[in-house]
Amino acid sequence: MKFTIQRDKLVHSVQEVLKAITSRTTIPILTGIKINVTTEGITLTGSDSDISIQSFIPAEEEGEEIAEIQSTGDIVLNARFFSEIVKKLPMDTVEIDVQSNFQTIIRSGKAEFNLNGLDPEEYPHLPIIEEENIFKLPTDLLKTLIRQTVFAVSASETRPILTGVNLKVENDELTCIATDSHRLAMRKAKIETRIDGTYSVVIPGKSLNELSKILDDTTDLIEMVITDNQVLFKAKNLLFYSRLLEGNYPDTSRLIPADSKTDITVHTKDFLQAIDRASLLAREGRNNVVKLSTLESGVVEVSSNTPEIGKVIEEVQAESVEGEDLKISFSAKFVMDALKALEGTDIHISFTGAMRPFVIRPLNDSSMLQLILPVRTY
Repeated sequence: MKFTIQRDKLVHSVQEVLKAITSRTTIPILTGIKINVTTEGITLTGSDSDISIQSFIPAEEEGEEIAEIQSTGDIVLNARFFSEIVKKLPMDTVEIDVQSNFQTIIRSGKAEFNLNGLDPEEYPHLPIIEEENIFKLPTDLLKTLIRQTVFAVSASETRPILTGVNLKVENDELTCIATDSHRLAMRKAKIETRIDGTYSVVIPGKSLNELSKILDDTTDLIEMVITDNQVLFKAKNLLFYSRLLEGNYPDTSRLIPADSKTDITVHTKDFLQAIDRASLLAREGRNNVVKLSTLESGVVEVSSNTPEIGKVIEEVQAESVEGEDLKISFSAKFVMDALKALEGTDIHISFTGAMRPFVIRPLNDSSMLQLILPVRTY
């Protein structure tokens, strides 16, 4: 195979597929990028057997020639060396020429590299996905859904199912839920296609983080195809496969309290900054605990006390405080993560007592919520 291509287009595609490649794999061929050349264009593939990413570079796009294909074929090249080489080549075009025994010549200007390639026949085939259950949603909305939930997945492998985000599709609504059993993030959104039946899958948080990094902030629709053990995201010139986590996701609807005893409405930014300041002295102490107390005339006190370091007290004027007086302790990090994920200038917090989970929602928006378990302080 032999072709010449615009270097910046090649670099962009290589960066996309690199996100699926890990050096820690036990399968040597997966340390490489597979390059497949047809008359239509060039397809690059990277995989670590959990995630696979395919990036397609068309030979021509909107009348502009991007690549000149002299002969078609396949090769697998070491991802680390290949990516470093194409990034540092001197000219705007690159010629790649595969000779016998997978010897690959990469030329650009006066620079010429010889790389030992690997046999493309040994590269695992990507899953073949029956495209029956297709949902469509705008790319920027998908990125928002991921950003507002994925931070709450569990970092511990003791319950592997909690390291993923639960995606549920019912009628024309998609619900994303993530929890590590100390906090929960939920976001709902409408999808473009109505489907029959309901679906519930769990996508590894790691996969969603990588997907979010390579998607552009556009309103273009992205397609999502779900099977028994794989999910495929299809954007323009990009395919992103991820395995699904096996097992049943816990029923989290029971965790969300229906009633509340104390309700606070507060300006998001003021509250976030007060907790951030209180956590400065809490950070060293055990698990970063901040206390919240309601005072008179709509004032909320945020404080933290670490005996060996010192203490901090700050008052925040809430827009409204209703219900019983409250003293509660919680992880500053969890509340700050939750506040950063929510949209809107004001938030509503519902408490059902000092030892019960509390719920944070944006004001006048029922499509998202954050639930956090308090911390016992004696």
